[in-house]
Amino acid sequence: MAAYDDRILDDFAYYLKVERRMSPNTVSSYCSDVRNFLRETGVRPEDAVTSDVIRHLSDLTKGSVGAGKTHKSLAGISKRTQARVLSSLKSFFGWLVIEGDCKSDPCEGVDAPKLGRYLPEVLSVEEVDEIMRSVDLSTWTGRRDRAILEILYGCGIRVSEAVDLKISDIFMKEGVVSVIGKGNKQRIVPLGGMASDAIGNYLAVRPAPASAKYDDSLFINKNGKTLSRVSIFNMVKRQASLSGISKNISPHTFRHSFATHLVENGADLRVVQEMLGHESILTTEIYTHIDSKTWQAAVLRFHPRKK
Repeated sequence: MAAYDDRILDDFAYYLKVERRMSPNTVSSYCSDVRNFLRETGVRPEDAVTSDVIRHLSDLTKGSVGAGKTHKSLAGISKRTQARVLSSLKSFFGWLVIEGDCKSDPCEGVDAPKLGRYLPEVLSVEEVDEIMRSVDLSTWTGRRDRAILEILYGCGIRVSEAVDLKISDIFMKEGVVSVIGKGNKQRIVPLGGMASDAIGNYLAVRPAPASAKYDDSLFINKNGKTLSRVSIFNMVKRQASLSGISKNISPHTFRHSFATHLVENGADLRVVQEMLGHESILTTEIYTHIDSKTWQAAVLRFHPRKK
């Protein structure tokens, strides 16, 4: 029997969604992390102590949590995921302290694991072209997939943002697309010519949706309903394989590649930040991992003490 009432997680989810304004995916992840902690440790939230948190994180990293039980998929998690779990627990117990249900936060003094600088996989411009050319445009689904790829790369949007796009978000004449990102924040992103053409070609053959509910959904599946993130992920993997590209890529790879190519071509980091919808410029700075010859040439060209 669980040592906690499931309603506490419902209340926590409401707090994250309404007061913290977290995205549905983040809320789901945080609640799942907390549920696993409470289930595995067997402690009541108000009785949890620091040693419970440390032991749980240690078990996750070693792969001993849920071995042969219900959480085998959590075994041997990375340090990055371990850091997210700690963040989830800190949010949960911090909320309980605010609500007066806990006297102290057992996560206080627990340090997150040190993470190395993560450099995402990036496609070259030639590889992006190869993937685009691999799509069979003789079917409506092929035109849809090409439009998805073009907008993932051409606009640098997240896969979740692509899934949520509405036809009414696309402004062909103005050459922009309205995107609702994390925290329900809207941003306007330029729509390049190739992405615009691909969307137009797709809309010309887009079948009727399953019901009026999906009339405005831009990308629909064969059943006439909104396409899922998993479907886009599988499509990207399939097209990469058909292109002979062995890199471990995902829909997010196109976003990384888009940003990297912008920076390599001299785009201002603040502009890239706005395009990607990053709240902090520090997040965008990861895309400064450009070819050393590029930045060395730029430094020498603009250096005040050059000969």
